[in-house]
Parts: sequence; C-alpha cells; structure tokens
Amino acid sequence: MEFSAQEIKTTLNHSSDLAHPTLRIIDANLNRLREGIRVLEDICRYEYNHSHFAYTLKELRHRCKLDLIQTLLESRDSLNDVLRESTPNEMERADLKSIVIANFKRTQESSRVLEEILKLHNPQDSNNFKAIRYQLYTLEKEIFALFINQN
Repeated sequence: MEFSAQEIKTTLNHSSDLAHPTLRIIDANLNRLREGIRVLEDICRYEYNHSHFAYTLKELRHRCKLDLIQTLLESRDSLNDVLRESTPNEMERADLKSIVIANFKRTQESSRVLEEILKLHNPQDSNNFKAIRYQLYTLEKEIFALFINQN
C-alpha cells in the first residue's frame, strides 16, 4: 500500500499522536541515521576503496527518508536541544575502528527509534526502518570481517 506525500503529511498534521516533540524525535533520528551512514560510506569509499560497501551504504542512506521534509524542518529546534553539547566520550576516538563502531551503533540506534515511533503512525515506514536496521547489522559484521579485524 503506497501513501502519497500529501496523505502522510495530512496524517501527521491531523494526528494528535504526532505532536511537535514527536516530529523532533523523527527529524533528529533521520538526520543521525543518514549522517552515520555517510561516515561509514566515506570510510569504505576513501579509506578502503571498496566500491561494493560504499555503494551499498549509499543506497541504504537514500532509503532513509520520509515525505515530510517541510513538516520536519518546521519542527526542528536544534538551538534549544537540551543535549546539544557533546559528552567527553563522544569527543574521544582512538582510531578508525572506534569511528566505525560508533557510527554503526549510532545508525542502528537511530533506525530503531524511527521504527518504534513510526509503528504508531505508519507501519510501512516502520518496517522500512526495521529492514534498514537489520541491513546495518549485516553490513557491520561484513565490514568488520573484511577490513577492521585485519588491521
């Protein structure tokens, strides 16, 4: 069953369940998910020159979207985010492996948040983010087996 962008937006705008804070959760996690995948994609592309993993991650990143860009942008309030400042652990990376680990975990966590929140509003989108999460688990294992554990 396909939903048009207007149908989804209308559902979001008229749903008491998708209040402004919920839209902020979706927006933050979509951004976090795409950014984390991009870090992994660039490492596979430029550090390891591995076109298959880079292209797979690029395709996965392009699946991380909802037809709500205007609604999400209107809900964004990054200046007043109570956890805007990084923690000391977020600023520490020992090597490339620690960056890869952090970004795989970040993407998996974000896709799980999106999966859970969207269960309330659009099961089709929820299932998309569940599939993305499981693909990330598989890619993490494959990338570690091929590159990271060799170093």
